[in-house]
Amino acid sequence: MDITRNCSQPSTEGPGEYFTGSARIDRLFDSQDEARAAAASVTFEPGARTAWHTHPLGQRLIVTCGCGLVQREGGEIEQILAGDVVWFSPGEKHWHGTTPDKAMTHIAIQEEQDGEVVTWLEHVTDEEYDPEVES
Repeated sequence: MDITRNCSQPSTEGPGEYFTGSARIDRLFDSQDEARAAAASVTFEPGARTAWHTHPLGQRLIVTCGCGLVQREGGEIEQILAGDVVWFSPGEKHWHGTTPDKAMTHIAIQEEQDGEVVTWLEHVTDEEYDPEVES
């Protein structure tokens, strides 16, 4: 058994290379031994978002508070709220973030395959980021 205490790992800023706006990442657990899953709690300030990206084995988001936005390539931008769970299939190009006026926190869970967890792609442009979404 291994217990990771809440205050034992520092928060980190979402790097500008992969995020637009302000995002804070709090690692919950990393993959270890034969367990491939890793998770982090990510808090996005209003207007923040990830760049487009994919995960080799998919990604699950559990929204814990606030109001967010998600989009998969070729799909509509959709609003997500606290309690919602989002699944992105392996290799599915997508982004996630917030509305312009509300913060959002989610837990992101993904698995490692051959040492890879995520492939970061181009930033979501201001034209692609359209906060006028139907709920």
